Amino acid sequence: MEAGPQLEVLTRRLAECPPDFLAEPRRGGAGVVQVAAVVADLLADWSAPALTPAQAAAFQAAASQAKVNWLRLVLLACWLWHDPWFVRRAPSAQAALTCLSKDLAGLAKLVPAPQCVLDPDRREELARLCLKGLGLHPEGETPAQAQDRLNALDSVERQRVIEAARSAEARSRAVREAMAAKAAQEAADKWSRE
Repeated sequence: MEAGPQLEVLTRRLAECPPDFLAEPRRGGAGVVQVAAVVADLLADWSAPALTPAQAAAFQAAASQAKVNWLRLVLLACWLWHDPWFVRRAPSAQAALTCLSKDLAGLAKLVPAPQCVLDPDRREELARLCLKGLGLHPEGETPAQAQDRLNALDSVERQRVIEAARSAEARSRAVREAMAAKAAQEAADKWSRE
């Protein structure tokens, strides 16, 4: 894993994101931003191969709100990756496309895109996800430090832990209720024998 730009530069860039990058993705006759065109512009600035029709089709908006939120996160990642540091170094287009389609999809299910501009922790999470997706870590951090910090911020992992805790609590409650019912039955059986 290589060192990328300073994290503070990226989080500031996200905080200063123009409103156009949070505009409604184009779908049918509605919406404003052609997400596939923004991704294609990014790849062109990186001197990468153009999007294939199949790749471009993946960035077309569908009716679901989750997909619209994902497309907004894609726009934010493109804004972030248009930072001069990335343009000068032209990272792997394939890594970027994988990050956009997989890493951001999980985040999109849990975090509204505007929070990745407004909330400092979500800005940092998005910046770190985008760096990791390109095989980078923030300048001044080791890869292990970068991963630890991302783990601390990771909305997807936090949701998984919360759901696991809820499930464990539900199992514990069911066991306690079963034990209480068994104790009550044993007490009733003992009383009826006497």
